[in-house]
This record gives sequence, structure tokens and C-alpha cells, in this order.
Amino acid sequence: MTTDATPSSLRPEIGLGTRILIGMIVGSLLGAVVGERIEVIQPIGDLFIRLLVLAAIPLVFFNLLAGLTALTDVRTFGRVAGKIMSYYVVTDVIALSLGMAAMAILRPGVGMQLTEQIDGAVGSVPSIAEVLFAMVPRNALQAFVDGNVVQIVVIAVLLGIATLLLNGETRDRLTTAYVDLASLLRRLVDLILWTAPLGIGALMAVTVGRYGSALLGPMARFLGGVYAGQFIVFLGYMTIISLLTERRPANFLKDTVPLWATTVATTSSLASLTVALETAGRIRLPQALYSFTLPLGAQLNKDGTSVMLGAVLMFTAQAAGVEFAPASFLSIILIGLLLSEGSGGIPGGGFVIALIYVQAFNLPIEVAAIVGGIYRLVDMGNTTINVMGDLVGTALIAHSESKRGTI
Repeated sequence: MTTDATPSSLRPEIGLGTRILIGMIVGSLLGAVVGERIEVIQPIGDLFIRLLVLAAIPLVFFNLLAGLTALTDVRTFGRVAGKIMSYYVVTDVIALSLGMAAMAILRPGVGMQLTEQIDGAVGSVPSIAEVLFAMVPRNALQAFVDGNVVQIVVIAVLLGIATLLLNGETRDRLTTAYVDLASLLRRLVDLILWTAPLGIGALMAVTVGRYGSALLGPMARFLGGVYAGQFIVFLGYMTIISLLTERRPANFLKDTVPLWATTVATTSSLASLTVALETAGRIRLPQALYSFTLPLGAQLNKDGTSVMLGAVLMFTAQAAGVEFAPASFLSIILIGLLLSEGSGGIPGGGFVIALIYVQAFNLPIEVAAIVGGIYRLVDMGNTTINVMGDLVGTALIAHSESKRGTI
């Protein structure tokens, strides 16, 4: 009598990243063949996004509490916060500049006619004070109901610091509870990710079916310019990984494939945050660090969106025949930084911000009728670079703090 001599534990297993990649390929092929009729499966992708967002809010809260209470003291947290915020500001400024430079070189807006109109104002540029006050909730429960990530981060940080200042058994019991609840929610994410190949495949099918023929003429140059600027940002990230950490770019990208598939398909920083937290744990970044930096970055660090904002501003200025004076660069950067904080982390949120940005410089916002038609394609790059910047910044700070022996 013969039996299969190969133990099941030794049989090759298809990993999550490979299964997601297969789902993306199959979905893209279906979209290309079926065309716009493939939109009937949109609810499958929307349900996947909803499940990720469902898990994101409680996971962010308890993961951050578990991470903060593992720190040695409050001073460590203050130093980490200062480092990551500096990283976010510097990379956002560079990204805004790259978006403008790409449009200055390709000049896709020159000679375009903006014919469709949008009536009325679309919003206003917030002041620095408004941005800071918006981070602090009036009502803690309302922050959870609204899913306001940055306010939830503020609540968790304050509770985490208060826990650190406690002594004895009370602090130990709370710390244990935070860790257990965070573990439970990470397990929930694992369950949701089993559906990722189907959900991401559906989203890719709809995207290809809807936009396959949209890349013509000036819009192809515009999209190419945005992607070029975002690719330069990507190269900067890989340089940081190679030179300033002990990781290798190829291994980093290979180990994080499911995350990038999620960002491309969902175009939502908030939905991707759930996967980002799971990925950070899997590549052995310190929980005390990533549980703070990733949720904060989901709201405040928008390198991909910043490239897009700079590109849309220059594209619209070219179409309107407007030339910016060198002296206006500072105001362009400052307003862009303020607006990038408010893009919301949801699909399409950056497009509204782009309209406000254009309006702030008295340019015609008819650009919505042009860029809006392919915005999901733009947002695929936005979200991927946004989330990648958060993860690379976390790896950078983790390496810096490991030398001090604090994390």
C-alpha cells in the first residue's frame, strides 16, 4: 500500500500576496474584455472596503494604546513624535515641488480649453489654528462615530500617556487589556484579508473597465506627469530604506506586496491602514512605534496626494494661461501642506482638496470636468505613495531609535 509521502506542512502554499496578485490580474483581464458592463460587480469591492474600514477604527485605537504603554517613558514618545512629524513635513514639501516640476516640464495644460463649469465655491483653505483645533474632538464618542482618525489618535495618545503615569497593578491590568484587544482586532483583520483576492479583483476589474479608454492626449501627459513625480518619491523612499536602515529595498517591497495591492485597489488610506498595521507587525517593526506613526500618517502624511495637488495646480494654471511668480512659491507650499492634511483618507477625498487648492489661487475650477474623469487612476498612485511614505518613515525612525536602545 502506498501513501503520499509529502507531509502537508512541506507542500508549497500560495501566500496572500500571490493570491491578491492573481486576483488583480484576473480582474484586470475581465475589465478589459467586458468593459463598463463589469461595474455590476462594484458592490463586491465596496463591501471589501467597508470591512477594512470597519476594522480600522477600533484597531487604530487599541493598537496605539498597546504600543504607547510599551514605551519606557513619556520622553521617548515626545522624541518619536518630533522625528516623525519632521519627516512628514519635509517629504510633503518635496512631493508638492515634484508635482509642480513634472507639469512644468510636460506642460499638459497648454492650449487646453476648459468648457464645463462648476457653480459656486467648493470650500476654503483652513488656517493653521483650524487644522490644530480640528485634531482635538469636542466629543470623544463623536470622533469614533465619524471615523476621524486623527482625533482618535489624539484620544489614544492622551489615554496612553495617562496610563504610563499610573503605577502598580492598575497600569499592568490596563496594558494587558490593551494588548489583548489589539491582538483580537488583528485576528479580525486576518479574517477579512482572506477575502482580499476577490474584493481587490473586483475593484481592479471595475477600474480597468471604466477607464481603459480614458488616457488620451493631454490627460495621458497629465497622468504620466503625476506618476513620474510619484515614482521619484518612490525612489527616494527606496534610497532611505537602503542607506538609512538595515533593510533592503527588494526584500521590503516583497514582504509588503499585499499592502500595495490594497492601496492600488481601494484608493483609500483609511481602508489600507488596517492592512498597513498588519504588515508592519509582520515585517517586525516595533508595535510601540508603528501603532502611533501609521494612524497619524494616514491623516497627516500625504506625499502622493501632495504630488497630485502640485500637478493639478500647475495644470490648471497652464490651461488658464497663468504664470506664477517665484515669490508665490512659499504660499503655494504652505497652502498645499494645510490642504493635504484634510484629504480624509477616503476614495476621492483628495479631488475635493485639489479643487479648493485651485480656487485658493483664483484659478478656474472647471479642471474638475477634466481631471475628475480619471481621478481614480490618479488616486491609485496617491494612496500607494501616501501609505508607503508612512511605512518607510516608521522603518527609518525604528532604526534611529534602535540605536538608542529605546525601542
